[in-house]
Amino acid sequence: MNSCIKRLIPYSTLAISACLVLSSATRLSAQPPWPFAPVMPPMAQSHAMNLVLNQVSWFQNATRTHSFPGSGYGLLVQQYQAVRDQFGFFLRTLSPHQLDVGTTQWAELQAGLDIIKEAFADYETAVANGQSSQSAFANMRKVMNQAIGVWAQEFRKDCRQLRVG
Repeated sequence: MNSCIKRLIPYSTLAISACLVLSSATRLSAQPPWPFAPVMPPMAQSHAMNLVLNQVSWFQNATRTHSFPGSGYGLLVQQYQAVRDQFGFFLRTLSPHQLDVGTTQWAELQAGLDIIKEAFADYETAVANGQSSQSAFANMRKVMNQAIGVWAQEFRKDCRQLRVG
């Protein structure tokens, strides 16, 4: 009888271990996700804010210096998209509270970027309607330079108001 028990011990230990593993695995998958998102330090937010403003400066510089529609148009599209990308990165550094409190401001800034983007379509329409590409491009550059300047002022104001960085 003693030898029979000794032969069953390894099998019973294996069975108990298997039951424990299976029961803990089902418990792990049923756990809710961590309720708190990691908060970015103020320095990261400040850095992201400065990256947006730097990208705005580069975009404005492109609107002032590239006067030829051929190569300049593509560069302006690229610089504009970089502003949008940096702004999106900036928003990802904000805490849930900052996003919630500033929902209206962030949405208005996003809408402002959408409005600035319409200048590309206006340029294409003007050229299609017979305006010279040089003249239409100069108008687009002027409008974009002024509009992104106003957008940057609003961005700075909203960041100060919402204590970003």
